[in-house]
Amino acid sequence: MKEFTITIVETNNPAILKFDTNHFITNSNNYEYKDIDDAKNSPLAQQLFYLPFVKTVYISANFVALERFDIVEWNDVKDEVAQQLVEYLNSGEPVVHENKDPQKVPATVYAESTPNPAVMKFVSNKTIVPTTFEFKNIDEAKDSALAQKLFHFPFVKEVFFDENYVSVTKYEVADWNEVTFDIRELIRNFIADGNEIVSSDSVAKKKAEAPKTQLQDANLDDTSKKIIDILEEYVKPAVASDGGNILFKSYDAPSKTVNVILQGACSGCPSSTFTLKNGIENMLKNMMGDQVQNVVALNG
Repeated sequence: MKEFTITIVETNNPAILKFDTNHFITNSNNYEYKDIDDAKNSPLAQQLFYLPFVKTVYISANFVALERFDIVEWNDVKDEVAQQLVEYLNSGEPVVHENKDPQKVPATVYAESTPNPAVMKFVSNKTIVPTTFEFKNIDEAKDSALAQKLFHFPFVKEVFFDENYVSVTKYEVADWNEVTFDIRELIRNFIADGNEIVSSDSVAKKKAEAPKTQLQDANLDDTSKKIIDILEEYVKPAVASDGGNILFKSYDAPSKTVNVILQGACSGCPSSTFTLKNGIENMLKNMMGDQVQNVVALNG
């Protein structure tokens, strides 16, 4: 049986606290409960409502979030709540009684073009992974049955997963007009069948290897943290909407150079150099003053 652990994560709302899990706890669906009667299909949520300070319970694929009433502060109760969640999850009791019939809980996937003509983004109405995963070939995809299936298409070059989408990079031999439908249906059916996108062991390993956010890396200096803040708030959402991802790699103070990693649709995109220089570099120069002079991209 899987052994669950909990990581406590603060949110922008001081009344809401997230309790991240190292394994998936639902079939990629999201649930919100306002009171104990509303939580009839969730034994876990019902139990949490017995805590007098719990106002709202949110349950997702890889976390439980709680909104509190003002009668307590999270610092006074968060550890006890985390322990209660760990004990419940490790007891094997159901989190949510989900409908296993994919016909009754349909998955939808739509294709969306990206600035990179070699990449198509396939967006799902469900959360599919808790963090990003990139696969350059079928050997790297040993922990993802969906990525393996996609690589069985001879024209698939790379596969990238983010929270609710799959970015597929193709070889020039194929035309998107001819292959988009087949890819979309494969992804949709795979999700609708309730299959695991990436193995829970692989998800747990990635979470254990890296900080929850790059800002939690104790080795970073203050300048690097400011750069990461800007990338996270202003750049990453726009990059994600195009089917890609950007990661801070390093900052070289003597040359005032920022090194970033581009993934997904951004990797190898013809317009990425223009975006990098005229978008990201100018933004960092304006917001960081003379601390930044150059931004260099390393494709993921």
